[in-house]
Amino acid sequence: MKPNPAHFSIHDVSDFPIVRFRPETAVTGYAPLWENDMDALLRHGEPFVMLFEEERSDEAHVDRKRRGLWLEHNKVALAAICRGLVSIEADAEQRACLQAMAAGAMKAFGIVQEVAATREQADALMVWLLGSGQMARPRAADVW
Repeated sequence: MKPNPAHFSIHDVSDFPIVRFRPETAVTGYAPLWENDMDALLRHGEPFVMLFEEERSDEAHVDRKRRGLWLEHNKVALAAICRGLVSIEADAEQRACLQAMAAGAMKAFGIVQEVAATREQADALMVWLLGSGQMARPRAADVW
């Protein structure tokens, strides 16, 4: 069963178990709405992957701090159902930077984070993540 899209402000859940972050909604002060969305995903309780298709804008410190605290307090519950985060970044240098930052976040929160060059790569990674790694991880030669 899919969550009701009308109950989400910051994320698009219409293709659940793919949950798309909507960057245009991330204006200063958005963290409480983000928390509501994340709490709803936890209550829903079904595995999902988070997709970031567009570059994220600079986030206000107050929002980053509040989201960080929520993630810290809910990391075990979130890691139990969030199979991973996938970002799409076409620029190779930016992609490498994002992947390096993702490595630190993976250690902190226990959730796999991948950066793909294309939507096709992202789709392959999401299928792999939703399969809980039962299949072999997509090789660059297969999808990149």
